[in-house]
Amino acid sequence: MTSVPQNILVIGLGESGQAAALLAAAGGACVTAADSRPASAFSGTLDNLRAAGVAVETGAEVIPSGGFDLAVVSPGLSPRADLYRSLSESGIPVIGELEFGWSHIGAPTVAITGTNGKTTTTELITHMLSEAGQRTVAAGNIGLPASRVALGGAVPERLVLEVSSFQLETTTVFDPEISVLLNITPDHLDRHGSTAEYARIKARILSTRRTDAVAVVQSEALAYLRSLKVEIPRRLVTFSSGSRKADLYFEDGLVMGGSGDWKGPLLSLQQTRLRGGHNAENIMAAMAVGREFGLSLEQMVRSVKTYRPAEHRIEPAGEINGVIFVNDSKATNLDAMMRAIEAMSSMIAEEPNILLIAGGSGKGLEFHEAGPLLSRRVKAAFLIGESRESMKAAWSLFTSCNLAGDLEEAVMLAVEMAEIGDVVLLSPACASFDQFTGYAHRGDCFKAIVADLMNTTYGAPLLSRSTTDCGPRKTASKEHLA
Repeated sequence: MTSVPQNILVIGLGESGQAAALLAAAGGACVTAADSRPASAFSGTLDNLRAAGVAVETGAEVIPSGGFDLAVVSPGLSPRADLYRSLSESGIPVIGELEFGWSHIGAPTVAITGTNGKTTTTELITHMLSEAGQRTVAAGNIGLPASRVALGGAVPERLVLEVSSFQLETTTVFDPEISVLLNITPDHLDRHGSTAEYARIKARILSTRRTDAVAVVQSEALAYLRSLKVEIPRRLVTFSSGSRKADLYFEDGLVMGGSGDWKGPLLSLQQTRLRGGHNAENIMAAMAVGREFGLSLEQMVRSVKTYRPAEHRIEPAGEINGVIFVNDSKATNLDAMMRAIEAMSSMIAEEPNILLIAGGSGKGLEFHEAGPLLSRRVKAAFLIGESRESMKAAWSLFTSCNLAGDLEEAVMLAVEMAEIGDVVLLSPACASFDQFTGYAHRGDCFKAIVADLMNTTYGAPLLSRSTTDCGPRKTASKEHLA
């Protein structure tokens, strides 16, 4: 285990903060952990920290007193938060939990970031490497903190990290062997201020001191970074669903190789469980990584064909009397929603009439860009949450916009309008924290509502949603947001 400074302050006691505190304590450091939330918010989960010798302070408004050599911050802590500002004023060096945990693992690493597709690509790469017999762990923004991997002791042969912009804000020495940048579209402007600043933060994943470092980058994202004068010191491999000049590109439903011994068709998207050009890009990025790690084309194609996408990503949720229900709760920004709408035409034989359910916490985003697409493909929109009024203002010239008090009301309004061949699509273009604990909670509620409808429609007793608990949630943890 890498040596750690003697006195460490950990700020933020979500899952990643607790893992960082335990890791620091296991390395022999004197650790203090602080969080602005009251002790009642943790339901006794901090006892394991105290048992490990960590001093815990809840309800903290300023940093605790003490001569700290290092502060480890959780990704949910905004640089504008009082605790973070106190750190800056104190002069204590700051490192993010992801970088802290990664520095204690020592495994060859691929790190994946981008506005959309991070989790799917992380899972694809992990599946490919595992199927090829390489002992692989996926961690980071996907849900398992890097510090928790380091605490496990056994070093994986390959480490696959999903990395958010929130995590990249605090990186200083993070330097994976392979970095993947999937795309850049406006997101988290309430935290980062502008798309340009958001892009510069994403580009931190591409910095390196390694002579053999590789960057797998979407062509359009690369062009945008170059317009911002961002230098990329890594060897480049490009991919795109829209440009045939990339090393890997998508054409007529086929993933194509454009250079070297990867010339011509490599894989048909119809042979996989993934749909849409955005998923073709996720596959291309994963295949580029697999090639760098020594996998054969045959191994990768076989793995992509057997990969099952996770829940809440353009996930079929049921069909009632010829109306298809699709759960895309993971679409937490406008670009993801637009990609889902465009992908619908590949899910059924004819161009669908889409009944769109959208809305939530808007993260400072604008919604006007989607108007023309909605006018072509969306029959009506049913809007919920904090952003519903701004969405209606942006979209009402392009499609019928209907306000709903909650998700269940939105589904019922959509069902009343639906006809055979329509698609009821939950693709919110927003974060979920105004009404739910997270996108998974929102998606589970949608699926439970659809299941109730299916059982009612086909004569079975109405299912109870008590186990899903789809009531509003106003105090959700915002640790994994980006």
